[in-house]
Amino acid sequence: MKSSLGVYVLRRLAALVPVLAGISLIAFTLGVLAPGDPAEIALNRSGLYSPTPEQIEQVRHELGLDRPLAVQYGHWLQQLLQGDLGRSYSTGRPIAQELLRRLPLTLKLAGSAFFLTCFTGLFFGTLSVVYHRRWPDRLIQLLVNLLLSFPGFWLALLLILVLAENRSLLPTSGTGTLAHFVMPTLTLSAATAAIAVRLTRASLLQEMGKAYVLAARAKGLNRLHLVAVNALPNAFPPVLALLGNYLGGILGGSVVIENIFALPGIGSYAIEAIFTRDYPALQGYVLLTGTFYVVVMLLVDLVAVMLNPRIRLGGAASHER
Repeated sequence: MKSSLGVYVLRRLAALVPVLAGISLIAFTLGVLAPGDPAEIALNRSGLYSPTPEQIEQVRHELGLDRPLAVQYGHWLQQLLQGDLGRSYSTGRPIAQELLRRLPLTLKLAGSAFFLTCFTGLFFGTLSVVYHRRWPDRLIQLLVNLLLSFPGFWLALLLILVLAENRSLLPTSGTGTLAHFVMPTLTLSAATAAIAVRLTRASLLQEMGKAYVLAARAKGLNRLHLVAVNALPNAFPPVLALLGNYLGGILGGSVVIENIFALPGIGSYAIEAIFTRDYPALQGYVLLTGTFYVVVMLLVDLVAVMLNPRIRLGGAASHER
């Protein structure tokens, strides 16, 4: 059993290499094909004068933009393997240093949103099944449908209007206190939390009709115990997959939220890089978020295998065939 788990882990780790290589190649290609000349933008950051063609050509040579694309990509990969993401075209600062400086704020936002999503999905999904077809269940389903119908940016603007502008209960921007993260957290978690509630409810209802639950009910156990203790552990794997995908993509999903609420995280850094045609900064962002996603998905797969060994054994069996 341990041997098969080790083989599964090694196979999953080996699969990360082409994925990361593909992420880097796509990021590099998209950055190069995008319109605009980063050398010209870098020279004209202040907007006080228009650079001459000679100045632009000199900066292009200094940045290596006049080299063949394959050479540029190879040089970037070589630096990457040495832990160097390069320097920003627009600011001249090390990209790795800038990402590390902004990353804690994004992780704080992502962590709070993920915790809220997990709690909301499991708690209200379970509560909905405990009171199945009664008014709490109907109210929860109504709220879920409302949350799923709200685009994220629209919900953010609505929260700002109600909680900040009209009631002055929360700040609209900044990072000084926990209150600054309330509206961004609610906005970032709302849609996925609603999906988690719906998926938890559906998985639990499926489990409630199985024989082991019927046997437990025959022993006189109350419905709350049946749902939360007997059925929930077996209904959790699909919810785990959803939450794992959400956690993997949450760094990239915070881009819009960080810009709406003026949070200086890596999402806002990516938007700045897009506006200034800062290819290295954008490549560093894509590489960071892509690596985070595949690592999280690997961990989710391992947890799923530990909860259900048949996944590993089935994969090994099919591989042998």
